[in-house]
Amino acid sequence: MMPLPQLKLSPFAITTDLRRQIYDGLMGYSRGLPNDEALAQMLATQMNGGGALPVDFGLTSGEFAALLARHFPGFVMPNRPPRLLPPWDPRLAEEREELVKLLQIYRADQDESEVWISVIIATGCMSNDHLWEDLGLWSRRDLSALMALNFPALALKNDRDMKWKKFLYKQLCLQEGVYLCRAPSCAVCRDYTVCFGPEE
Repeated sequence: MMPLPQLKLSPFAITTDLRRQIYDGLMGYSRGLPNDEALAQMLATQMNGGGALPVDFGLTSGEFAALLARHFPGFVMPNRPPRLLPPWDPRLAEEREELVKLLQIYRADQDESEVWISVIIATGCMSNDHLWEDLGLWSRRDLSALMALNFPALALKNDRDMKWKKFLYKQLCLQEGVYLCRAPSCAVCRDYTVCFGPEE
C-alpha cells in the first residue's frame, strides 16, 4: 500500500500534486467498490484543506467510520485540524433532510454507500459554491458520474445539463410544491444563465 504523504494542511489553497498523492494513497486501500474514487477525491481534497464539507462529511461519526472501513479498509485517518466553516443557518436543516429524502427515492439500490452519498450530497448543497467544488470533487464531470452511478433515474431527468444544485432544488419544487420557483418555466426565466451552462 502506498503510504499517505505527510500533510501540511492549509485552509487557503489546494496543492494539486499533494492532493493527487493523497488520492493515490487512499486508492491503495480501496476495495474496488462503487464510490471509492469519488470518496477518495473528497477525502484527498479535504485533507489538503479544500472543499466545504464538515469533517465527517455531514455523517455521524459512526457512519463516517463505517464509510472508511467499507471503502478503504486498513486506512487510518490522520488527525485533522477543526474545519473553520461558517455555521449553518438552522433553517437549512429541513432543506437538507428534504434533499436526502429526494435522493434516496432515486437510489440505484446497487450499494449501501448510496445512503451515505445522499447525505453527503445534501450536506454539500448547504454551501454556496458549485456543488462539485463544495463536495471536494475535482470537476463537474465527477459529480455527474457520481449522480449517474448512485441515482441514475434522477440523473436522467437532468437532460438539459442544469447545474446540479439548482437541479436538485428544482426537483424539490416539482415534488413538494414548497420551494418557490421564480418563473413558470426555465425558458422564460431571467436566471436561465445562472442555472444552466459551464461550471468549470
